[in-house]
Amino acid sequence: MPNCVDKKIIKETDEILSKFTNSKDNLIIILEEVQKKYGYIPQVAQVEISEYLNIPVAEIYGVVTFYSRFTTKPKGKYNVSVCLGTACFVKGSKEILERAKQKLGIDEGETSKDGKFSLDSTRCVGACGLAPVFTVNNEVYGKATVKKLDEVIDEYMKKD
Repeated sequence: MPNCVDKKIIKETDEILSKFTNSKDNLIIILEEVQKKYGYIPQVAQVEISEYLNIPVAEIYGVVTFYSRFTTKPKGKYNVSVCLGTACFVKGSKEILERAKQKLGIDEGETSKDGKFSLDSTRCVGACGLAPVFTVNNEVYGKATVKKLDEVIDEYMKKD
């Protein structure tokens, strides 16, 4: 039996689905809409999409976990992502990632208990000339250092 939160997600997912035909070709765009709405793709939404598009939930889950832009876990208000692509890695992004873990007190793929920060790594943000790079909510910080990461995160910690 769905709880109140699940019922709300079902209702809102159904509103999103109503904008699209039930063609399997619409799966990615529907997932993008759900991700945009919630910041992640809840399991209950995956079930609704499955029923609407007549696609097994396992197949939807496979798509969600295959593409790095989708996630099944809620993200923090500020999503910190450190690039580990070749250019960034050779210029020290691993140290930046380690510092981010330490400073935020979370590991990759986790969200802080207060819901304010989440931490991820990525393979490339297309800013190799600015390597090493990290992002906060898609804002790119290039020529990054551990000191710069500390300064940026400190500024976000002061917000709200």
